[in-house]
Amino acid sequence: MNTQEIPPYLNQIAQIIFDKKGSNILALDIRGISSLADFVIIAEGNVDKHVSAIASTIVDELKKTGLKPSYIEGLQNGDWAVIDYLDTMVHIFEPGLRERYRLEDLWNKGCIIDLKINIESDKQA
Repeated sequence: MNTQEIPPYLNQIAQIIFDKKGSNILALDIRGISSLADFVIIAEGNVDKHVSAIASTIVDELKKTGLKPSYIEGLQNGDWAVIDYLDTMVHIFEPGLRERYRLEDLWNKGCIIDLKINIESDKQA
């Protein structure tokens, strides 16, 4: 992986997804590969309401730290939510839609980021 620092909020986003019972969390360092962002996080919620709840919680929790998204899409229909933090894109999918679009393949030259998720977290989803 690129030795440059990764923003600490990547781990925070991953922890929120985990705490909200999201699954298949993947973070990629796509610096130099994509002009859209430096990092991308892709994960799944079980159903549309779950996807929306995960995405809304990410937005709410990061706002508390001063990070506000520049763009949010998909909170209403919930099958695919996108949160754009300029240098980081967060995609939360229903499982079937994730498989259909396979965003991981777009950035397959990106480096997988070793996320620090506390699996002992006692936060309620």
